[in-house]
Amino acid sequence: RLAPRRLYSHSCKMAANKGLLDTSQSRLNVSATLRTMPKHPYRKGSLVCTLSMLGLLSSMRTFAADSPFFEDLPTVLTVSRLPQPVNEAPGAVTVLDGDFIRATGYRDLARVFRLVPGMQVGQERGDSQWVTYHGLGNNFPTEMQVLVDGRSVYSPSAFGGVDWSALPLSIDEIDRVEIMRGTNSVTYGANAFLGVINIITKHSAQEPVTRFKVTAGDSGIADVAATTDGHVGGMSVRVNATYTNDDGFEDLNDSRRMAVLSVRADYHVTPVDELMFRVGGSSGTQGLGYPTSLFNNNGLRDAHNNDYVLHTTWTHSSSIDNEWTVNLYRNHEQVKDEWTALVTPPFYPTVTYVPLNRDRQSTRDHLEVQNRFSPGKTTQLVWGAEARKDHIDAPFIYASGNPPDIDLFRGFSNLEWHFAPAWRANVGAAYERYSGEPTNLAPRAFINWQVDPGNTLRAGYARAYEQSSTYAKYGDVQAFDPATGTLLVRPYVPNPDIRQPRIDSTEIGYLGRFKPWATTLDVRLFNERIKDFMVRVPTNSAPVPALEPFIGSAIYTNIGETVTRRGIEYQLNTKPWRGGEWRFTHTIIERNGGGADIDNRTAPYTASLSWMQDWNAGWSSMLTALRMGPMSGGDGFVPIYNYTAPAYTTYDARIAYATRFDRHKIEYSLNGINLGKRHQEIADRSQQAAQALLGNFEPANFATRMVYFSVSLEM
Repeated sequence: RLAPRRLYSHSCKMAANKGLLDTSQSRLNVSATLRTMPKHPYRKGSLVCTLSMLGLLSSMRTFAADSPFFEDLPTVLTVSRLPQPVNEAPGAVTVLDGDFIRATGYRDLARVFRLVPGMQVGQERGDSQWVTYHGLGNNFPTEMQVLVDGRSVYSPSAFGGVDWSALPLSIDEIDRVEIMRGTNSVTYGANAFLGVINIITKHSAQEPVTRFKVTAGDSGIADVAATTDGHVGGMSVRVNATYTNDDGFEDLNDSRRMAVLSVRADYHVTPVDELMFRVGGSSGTQGLGYPTSLFNNNGLRDAHNNDYVLHTTWTHSSSIDNEWTVNLYRNHEQVKDEWTALVTPPFYPTVTYVPLNRDRQSTRDHLEVQNRFSPGKTTQLVWGAEARKDHIDAPFIYASGNPPDIDLFRGFSNLEWHFAPAWRANVGAAYERYSGEPTNLAPRAFINWQVDPGNTLRAGYARAYEQSSTYAKYGDVQAFDPATGTLLVRPYVPNPDIRQPRIDSTEIGYLGRFKPWATTLDVRLFNERIKDFMVRVPTNSAPVPALEPFIGSAIYTNIGETVTRRGIEYQLNTKPWRGGEWRFTHTIIERNGGGADIDNRTAPYTASLSWMQDWNAGWSSMLTALRMGPMSGGDGFVPIYNYTAPAYTTYDARIAYATRFDRHKIEYSLNGINLGKRHQEIADRSQQAAQALLGNFEPANFATRMVYFSVSLEM
């Protein structure tokens, strides 16, 4: 299989596919070792490359026999766009491979991030995921960049964030996910304000298989998934199709019916040029709203989603140490979300039906050029530039007119310098400009000290500016009486003068690997200072809406106080016995600045403990305990109503049995999530406020148990 960014040629890739190379361990490590070898151009003959790779792996195994720390050290790209072992990267990174993700049994990728230190994930309802790093996010978090094969999947259309349920991606096509825990605007722009989630899919020639999977269980769960691959001339193709169906959590209108189709093709044009094509789409419905919302302002309805993506990447690798990449994609999102509000006396003189909607569509076009090379024997450098245009059409959400197209122009660079045998320095910077925003410089500087083969220390500083949300700047929601034209409510007022928040982040990290029980310990101490943090606060609207006393107006603005998050997070992986693996994550955060409401957006602590066991004879299992501290989870649609969901503990479990029938692999699994007590994770503040008016202070929404059975057949 290709190493990250295709650091060896097609002939090596084919050798890996045929079993000549042991890709299970070396596919993520090989690029770092290749950088230490003499430079040589790629050649057309496959024999030279194959023999070189076999010799390389032989030397790797010889070294591994003397140094057991080498084998399991993954190489990552997300931190700096340079292939680096995790102990040389300028920041903390967690790697979740596809096998681990599938071993959890989760039907939603976003749930896996609960097992990453520092991540704070919750669900207001079954069909929506709130994914943040260190909390802080609003209702639709935008503080973490989310990528699929280098393509940003953030929605610019209305509220920002990522609609994880409608993402044109299936879990089965994921090769691995790299989560950069910390500020990384240097590498991936303003949305990487607090971190990066980089989802990397399988090369279409990797692990050729045809697979069918069926899942059924309570809450109306009925899923179907299929994967197949093939070759057309010199092109390999992989097709993934899924249909996800469930009724969501108990007592909530949060059903989901979503179909996803994705096609990835890889074509080796020449021995040094490769093209990747990706076409994906999703279509379906999601249940939204509450039956007792005030004036039915968040009434029961089904939203209809249609998304598609067109993505191509050209890679030119003239040598191991010289690579050009051109990345071009288009994202399109369309959502139909309509319902009717009802206003009655004594709140309003007459019974009035008011049509409401969050209909929206957006298009994002993006072009990026990147070059990676080695200026000297002890250095490697990456630089590049990108341009992007976002177009949004949402007449009701932007009542004063659709926002102008948002343009982005950005240049970036990162240099790694191995200036001493045990020392590495990483220095990078990015210039970035959005439409209507000042040009910003985001610098980063890190130093890594490998004390010995099993222990590495790092320290560094980074600055970033968050992209101001289009909705925060231009969102203007107005509802009128259809008969008289009277302005009834104006819950969102635009603020085109809002400033980009800035973060200054410092950290000290430690990565230790210990021979007993093949143990790994990853520790990060951090201090994050955010200026001009954005919040939604009450404001006055002119003219004054008729229902202002009941649903007030609000505006996004910057606060004057500095918001600080400091603390420690760590992850411990160990294998105390044959077939058994334990993963423990823990985060403690000190919250300060902006008042209690802002502090409560971050849970003061989170923890997870997972036990994976291979019982032999085809049996395996995984058991996970999750603990989340109290958290408010966003700013809510009623900003003056403060509410924090209480702390909770929940459990997930999976047991699986794999066997073969007539040379076909069959796997049966029983899966369950939220196996503890019913609990609330993220509150809908508008609904909580409506209940409070009636004297009901109980949680408005509960996450509930879901148990399901899956059968997978590989042909």
